[in-house]
Amino acid sequence: MGFLIRLAITAIALWITTLIVPGVEVTGRDAVNTALTLVVVALIFGVVNAVLKPVIKVLGCVFYLLTLGLFALVVNALLFLFTNWIAQGLHLPFHVEGFWAAFWGAIVVAVVNWLISIVVPDRREAR
Repeated sequence: MGFLIRLAITAIALWITTLIVPGVEVTGRDAVNTALTLVVVALIFGVVNAVLKPVIKVLGCVFYLLTLGLFALVVNALLFLFTNWIAQGLHLPFHVEGFWAAFWGAIVVAVVNWLISIVVPDRREAR
């Protein structure tokens, strides 16, 4: 159940990102298609972050230290672009227009995820 809640929260964060960040868009045929696209992209984004981010952190730990963690913003943007690339490969109507849209999009997704997580706490954290 917690997985589905996290997936829904990420999908909502992606939707808000499409409203706020120019260059991040979902061009679904209707509301249902758009919602399903956001859920699938949220799933892709979650898998990309779960698989690649730890590897990148280990391999790039020197860059994280040298930049006092600011390298994480670049990594998040690149992972957001990679998510876009996978979505395009699956012919999903989700598009990110370049690095800066991915940079700001990743920031908005992270902030919205954090804000929603405050309101809807994870059951594992409540114990």
